Amino acid sequence: MTKGFTVWLTGLSGAGKSTIAQALAQELRERECPVEVLDGDEVRENLSKGLGFSREDRDTNIRRISYVASLLAKHGVAVVTAAISPYAAARAEARERIGEFVEVYVRCSIPELVRRDVKGLYKLAIAGEITNFTGISDPYEEPEHPEVIVDSERETAEQSVSAIIEALEIRGLVPALSGVLS
Repeated sequence: MTKGFTVWLTGLSGAGKSTIAQALAQELRERECPVEVLDGDEVRENLSKGLGFSREDRDTNIRRISYVASLLAKHGVAVVTAAISPYAAARAEARERIGEFVEVYVRCSIPELVRRDVKGLYKLAIAGEITNFTGISDPYEEPEHPEVIVDSERETAEQSVSAIIEALEIRGLVPALSGVLS
């Protein structure tokens, strides 16, 4: 693979973005694609430390992720991002900056996210004890026209990865494996 691209996983906290990102990265490596994962939590810790959760800070975080993704993609790397990225305008800006961009909406219902939430953050946000919590006290603008929608409530991570890989194959971003199921 010589053409870089970015798979931009967006969805609420706990929806499965990081799990899908890691599984997708492994599949891409098996296809001999150079790949890097930009996980939202890791980026916040290492590149965006000190940013809060205001709209301005969230947009700054997404700009930083998209900048790094654009550099990597320009050099032939398959970039997989896993970041809530709650605002449509910031995702549109990322798409424009990066170029070869495949938006994946990782959908999951709030009741399921509350059920999965081992840290209890959703319950605290619902109780008003955490402010600026995306999907509860802060907006999440669902993608209107993502290239792929996966539903982590109804699909396994492997099924989600298969749907993403199929979209990448259709766009000619990764070679199709002839006669082999991934």
